[in-house]
Formats: sequence, C-alpha cells, structure tokens
Amino acid sequence: MTPISLDTECRVAIAEDAESLASLHDRELTPRFFAALREARFPECLGLMPATVPTTAAWRAMRYTLSLQPATPNAHWFDNLAADYAAIYLTNAYGASPLESVWLDDDHLSCQDAMFELRAIYAAAGLATRNWRQRPDDHLVLQLLYVSHAARNADTPDDWRALAHMLDEHLLRWIDDFASRIVARSEASFYAALAVLTSAWLDTLRTLIAAHLKEARPTREEIEMRMKSPVEDKVVPLAFMPGLGPDAIDALNGLQTQ
Repeated sequence: MTPISLDTECRVAIAEDAESLASLHDRELTPRFFAALREARFPECLGLMPATVPTTAAWRAMRYTLSLQPATPNAHWFDNLAADYAAIYLTNAYGASPLESVWLDDDHLSCQDAMFELRAIYAAAGLATRNWRQRPDDHLVLQLLYVSHAARNADTPDDWRALAHMLDEHLLRWIDDFASRIVARSEASFYAALAVLTSAWLDTLRTLIAAHLKEARPTREEIEMRMKSPVEDKVVPLAFMPGLGPDAIDALNGLQTQ
C-alpha cells in the first residue's frame, strides 16, 4: 500500500466534497442548482477523484447524466426528478430509505441502534442534530455532514482512524445496498447516478485513509467482530454548519456545533 499524506488542502477538499454530496441528497434538484452543477462541471470539480475502475465508472455515469440535458432542461424533467426524490427520501416508495437503521435493523425499523450509535459519535465531536424527529441522526445527509466535519478537523492519525471506524461501522455497511436499490427502481437517472457516486466516493475516501494510516482495510467479518454497544447518549445541542453557499445550505437540516 503506497503511503499518502493527508495535508490541510486534502482535508478541506474532502470536507467540501462531503458537503456537496450532502446538499444533493438533501433536497430535490432545482433549475438553479442544476445550473450550478453544470457550471462547476460536477463531478469533475470534486477534490477526491476515483482510483479504481468501478469508482471511475461512477464519476463518468454522473457526468454523462448531466451532459444529456440542455443548459436549461424543460419543466417535465424537473417534475420527474421531484417525483423520484420524493419516492427515495420522503415516502420510501422505492424501499431505498436514507436511514441507516432501516437497512441494518432486523425488522427494518427506523430510529434503532444505528441512530443512537451515531448520536454518540456526533456528541463526542460536539455535534448534535437540529431535530432528530424530523431527520434522525442516522440519515445519510447528517452522516455526510459528519464526515465533512471530521475530515476538516482531522489533525492526528487517531482522528483519521476514528473517521475510518465510523465509515466501516456505519455508512459503508449499507450505502451499496441503498445505491443498488435506487438504480433498480428509480424512474430518473440523476438520483441513481448520485447514489452510486456517493457510494464510490465513500469507498475512495476509506481507501485513502487506509493508505494514509498505512493500515489495511478490515474485512466485513473483522468489522462485525469489533462492533460494540452504543456509548451513553450525551447529546449537546450546538450551532454549526459547514461553509456552504446559500443555495446549498438553505434547506439543510443538519448537524450543529458551537
């Protein structure tokens, strides 16, 4: 494994990538948001670039999806996107919930162990959700915002190791299934491409952290063995939001700190 140093520039790039992905999962795509993506040449603007054939394919799929539309897509296209967004993130009509508990709980219920485990992780970093009843702690958007915060503030190997453990024990246990379900059932290609891109980006990040720490990624069996009971819940309401532009932050119901 080739060692990689994650300096300040890399930390900022990773944090901004995670914020960008969070904002795309947070709300339906609007004409203004679409124009911003085209202008930024998304996903080529992401700081963390793909390193494997599957992850490269995910980047290309998103680029191709956006390139199919004219500079100003018609209203019907956005209507279809809105319906797709609702089916994924609001009504669970596709059975592709953005909540980790639904994927990992034996009965596929929300607000289960994963939510409390992540709440403890956030609290240890001085973070808390704004309204867990509206958006539980294990929601994909909140986990991506945590990844952003953790990467931006990772100063030591232990900081990176903690983020690696969070990825292993939470996001990476279900994000592939989430993406596969959307690909199979989505009516529009944008959110399918976004889900696959997000999964590929997280996998790329985990591999990058492994190279930085010079530690091999654990197997699924090793991860299951080290999983522990949730830490005592000590959520502290705080006031934080990563530095997103107005169009990317208005509707984010995210994490807070002081």
